[in-house]
Amino acid sequence: MHAFEPLVERLTAGPGRRVSALATLTASLLIAMVALSQTLSAKPTSKATEFSLANGMHVVVIPDARAPVVTHMVWYRVGAADEPKGVSGIAHFLEHLMFKSTDKIAMGEFSKIVSRLGGQDNAFTGHDATAYFQRISKDRLANVMEMEADRMVNLKLTEKEVLTERDVILEERRSRVENSPSAILDEQMGAALYLSHPYSIPVIGWEHEMAKLSPADAMRFYKQHYAPNNAILVVSGDVTPEEVRRLAEATYGRTPANPAVGAPRKRPSEPPQRAARRLKYEDPRAGKPSVSRYYQVPSYVTAQPGEAEALDLLMKILAEGSTSRLYKALVMDQKVASSTGGYYSGSGLDYGSLSVYAVAADGKPLEAAEAAIDMAIAEVKENGVTVAELDRAKNMMVAAYIYESDNQATLARRYGWNLVVGRTIADVDAWPDRIAKVTTADVKAAAANYLDIRRSVTGHLVPTTEAGPRAEATPPKAPVTTTR
Repeated sequence: MHAFEPLVERLTAGPGRRVSALATLTASLLIAMVALSQTLSAKPTSKATEFSLANGMHVVVIPDARAPVVTHMVWYRVGAADEPKGVSGIAHFLEHLMFKSTDKIAMGEFSKIVSRLGGQDNAFTGHDATAYFQRISKDRLANVMEMEADRMVNLKLTEKEVLTERDVILEERRSRVENSPSAILDEQMGAALYLSHPYSIPVIGWEHEMAKLSPADAMRFYKQHYAPNNAILVVSGDVTPEEVRRLAEATYGRTPANPAVGAPRKRPSEPPQRAARRLKYEDPRAGKPSVSRYYQVPSYVTAQPGEAEALDLLMKILAEGSTSRLYKALVMDQKVASSTGGYYSGSGLDYGSLSVYAVAADGKPLEAAEAAIDMAIAEVKENGVTVAELDRAKNMMVAAYIYESDNQATLARRYGWNLVVGRTIADVDAWPDRIAKVTTADVKAAAANYLDIRRSVTGHLVPTTEAGPRAEATPPKAPVTTTR
């Protein structure tokens, strides 16, 4: 809908322009509806080609010849949920240390070399994946592939480098978590949401464990998980599969597979969720009082066919944006909240989550906002959603998918993240068609099954009267990754 707002504004620009503007708006809407209809009804097609090197490295190529630029990403099938007990944060810490040195690259020179080549680079860590990427001119692709292949197995660490970088990640935790009341509450709620699974541990780690991370911890984790047979290479941009295959074999292909790396990931499973949990965090830096609730649900990997898509659409209708049911009920009608939101996080290897939140309106008790959330959830569980709501949500989600497909970096991340948790290219390409097949009955069933208070954690963030700097009140989305 937002794409048409400038045209809507033109309707009030004056009587002389009203008819032509209306005609333009009508035509635009028809074109958009036809395009979405064709997308929803067409058989999935893929821009991506995949193959494997002899050493087991999985390679995906997404050609886009519009500009002589490429996005080069290496994904490892390891994240914070794969850490040994007692060394939380080691996956993210190693991500930082990967930018240190090898025999070929001097300490701290990796990013500087990429910059001198005219490119940009970074990395991120999640519970299920660690990824390193560069955006670079096509004629420099071989250079970054050579560098990435080198640090995959030839990382060098000195005690001084490790201890210096340990101070960096501790400061990162202080700035991102300790200085943010909503982040502190989010971390506590995440720990309560999972009773056994390591998703309960924050990606960045617990501070007391981070402070003890050593060079031996980092090198041990590196050797256990970094090898070509535990990695996925994704290259999108002005390349062909043949070009990438040749370069990959000349760089990554020189490293043999490591049979000790890449075993299937086995993690503790969750017991039945039998009791709702509640938390309250008071902080003088908090702004307006807010309430958040997280529900444990399946992810796209673990859900039954069609179930994750139904959860996605449910949250679009219930909680996302100013047209959502929560916003209309809490902000516009009852005026008990100044803002609301929510989302479905379904990208995990093992579990997903639903989240809703509301920030209390001035002078309104937080309990009123929570009661209104409960009413909206009870309504959707009892009566489901309308056909009009579902169609609108489908169109919005598929439109976003189409628009995002115009960005080579987004495509590289879309395919990489899905493949690293065990999904396939076919799964990614079929997503619009699967969204199209979701019915109102599917959405109602998803709400009834998973908006169960026993599966949830509810958190209140409350400012205290104690003096101190104020912080942003709106609870952020639960962090999935941390970045350098």
